[in-house]
Amino acid sequence: MSHPIQCQCGCLKGTVDDVTHANRVICYCQDCQAFAHFLGKGSEILDRHGGTDIVQTLPKNISFTQGTEVLACVRLTETGLLRWYTTCCNTPIGNTLPIYKLSFIGLVHNCLESSEITLDNAFGATCIPVNTTYSKGEIKSNPVDLIVTIIRNVTRILRARIDGSYKQTPFFLVDSGIPIVSPKILSRQEYEDIMSAV
Repeated sequence: MSHPIQCQCGCLKGTVDDVTHANRVICYCQDCQAFAHFLGKGSEILDRHGGTDIVQTLPKNISFTQGTEVLACVRLTETGLLRWYTTCCNTPIGNTLPIYKLSFIGLVHNCLESSEITLDNAFGATCIPVNTTYSKGEIKSNPVDLIVTIIRNVTRILRARIDGSYKQTPFFLVDSGIPIVSPKILSRQEYEDIMSAV
């Protein structure tokens, strides 16, 4: 089973496969909140507590059918995640680790909402809250759920490393291991300005 990926204006289109084996989390970390403000879309991306609905899967499950020329990525800091978005309409796509051999992507909900099929129906209604220290208002989390989510992700990353499927990624040039576009790294002032909005 697959689910469509599309930016808000429709320039970028693709699919995510194997939806039944994805994790779904609500991340309240400061950097996810900062990314939303970097794109100028805090009210569209974040819920009322500052959370971002994220579907965690493997890059091998992502394929783009058009529009990869509008893909861009930013790193909030020199050691931060690669945060992918489109330059055409500033739609967030997802977050990857900077090392492609660690196969992981967290898709941001906005790029998954073009379908008539809801995220609840496609990926399940259970959303695990993570990084709740930074939520706006008290969010209850279950440590067991968090541990299970981490174990699932680590297991998938290790399996992809062993079977070589980590090489299947639309976000990196596998021969060189570099992202398909050079990430913008925010200056200290840019980072401080965005964090002040958080």
